[in-house]
Amino acid sequence: MIYPARVAALAAAAGAPVALIVALAFPARWYAALAWPAAVSLLVLVDAWRGAGRATAAIALPDSAPVGATLDLAVSVRTDPRVRTAEVALATDPLLALADDGRRRVPLVEGVGAAAVTVTTRRRGTARPATLWLRWRGPLGLTWHQRTLPIGAALPILPDIRPVRQRGAELLRRLAFEGLVAQHERGDGSEFEALVEFRPGMDRRAIDWKQSARHTRLYAKDYRPERNSQIVFALDTARQMSEPVDDVPRIDRAVTAALLAAWVALKLGDRVALEAFDDRPRLSTGFVGGARAFATLQHRAAAIDYSATESNYTFALSDLHGRLTRRSTVVLFTEVTDQVAADALVRAAARLVQRHLLLLVVLRDAELEEIIARAPARPVDITRAVTAAALLRDRLLVLTRLRHLGAHVVEAAHHEVGERLVAAYLDLKRRHLQ
Repeated sequence: MIYPARVAALAAAAGAPVALIVALAFPARWYAALAWPAAVSLLVLVDAWRGAGRATAAIALPDSAPVGATLDLAVSVRTDPRVRTAEVALATDPLLALADDGRRRVPLVEGVGAAAVTVTTRRRGTARPATLWLRWRGPLGLTWHQRTLPIGAALPILPDIRPVRQRGAELLRRLAFEGLVAQHERGDGSEFEALVEFRPGMDRRAIDWKQSARHTRLYAKDYRPERNSQIVFALDTARQMSEPVDDVPRIDRAVTAALLAAWVALKLGDRVALEAFDDRPRLSTGFVGGARAFATLQHRAAAIDYSATESNYTFALSDLHGRLTRRSTVVLFTEVTDQVAADALVRAAARLVQRHLLLLVVLRDAELEEIIARAPARPVDITRAVTAAALLRDRLLVLTRLRHLGAHVVEAAHHEVGERLVAAYLDLKRRHLQ
C-alpha cells in the first residue's frame, strides 16, 4: 500500500495560492497554474517508484507470559538498504495493553534494524495479535509505503507464579518453623513421634505414666507437627472478583496468592485442592500431594475463567462441604460487596466451620481508602467519602461476624496477600488448628 505523506499534502496545499494568483494575473494562460500541483504529483510518483521494494518484519512472542507482567516484544525489520528509518505498529488485543498504541520507530542500518514493543498482559487466556504493520518513507519523504503482515503465533497468558519462584524458598526459611522443613521440632505437634525420657521443661501432660511405671523412670510422648493435612483453596470467580486491582483482576491476584500458599503446603507434606465457583461450582481438581503436583495445580488454575454472574455461596460451600470426607482447611478467596451476598456468605460459613477450618482471604480496597483519606475539594467529594466509609463499615461488620463464627480472616493489599496468607497458614499449622 502506498499513500502520500503529510509533506506531500502540505506541498500541494502551499501551491494553491500561487496557482490562484497566476490564473488571475494571466487568464489566457490559466493552465500554467497547474504546473505546481503537476510537479508535486510527479515527485510523489517518482518517490513512490524509487521507495518501492521488498520489506519484511517479524515479532518474537514468548512461549508464555504471566498475567500482570510487562513484556518487551522484539520486532526485527529488513528493508531496502537506502531506507534509514521505519515504523511498526502492533494490532491491539483484549488481553494486552499496548504502550504508545503499539507503535515503534525502528532505526535501520543498511536496511536492517530492531526495536521492542512494550505490552502488559491484562488477563489470563491466549492473546492473538493478528497483524503487524510496517511502513517506511520513500527517498524524497513524500510517500509512505505500508505492508500488512499477519502474525501466526499466539501468546498464552498464564497465572502469575513469579512470587513462587522469587519468594517461595525465602518464605519457607523465614516463616516455616523447624520441624516442617529440615527436622522435626521435638514436643511441638499433635502426631505421636516417639517415647523419650522426661526432661525438665517438658510438658507434664505428655508423661506416659504406664510406660514410666514399667521402666521405673519417667517417660514422655514426643510429638511432631501433623503432616498430610488437607488444604482446599476455594476461589470465587464471580462478577466482583473480575474487577481490576492495580490493572489486574482480583481473581488473578487470588490465583497468584493461592499458588504461592499451595507450593508451600505441598513442600510441607500437605495435600492441596483447587475449587472455583460463581453461581455454581466450576472447577474441582481433587487433592494432590508432593512437590511435583504443583505443575498440575498451575495448569488447572490457568483454566479458571472470568464470570459476570453473582456468587452463590450457599450452593458452592454446601457442595464442597458434602464432598469433604475429613476435616480440612478451606481457604476462601472472595470479595464482600453488598449485604445480601454477605448474609449468604455468613450463613454458608456457619455450616462449614462446624466441621472444617475456614480461612477467608480478601484484598484491601485501596480505592475506597484513598477516597476517604483524600481532602475534599468539592461537595461531591464529601458525598463520595461518606459512601466509601459506609461501604468499608459494612465490610468490616461482615468480617467481624465471620470472626465471631470461628473463621480466620486475612485482609491485605494485593502485593502482600500471598505472604500474609502463607504466614497465616503456618500459624494455624503451628497452633495445630488444622
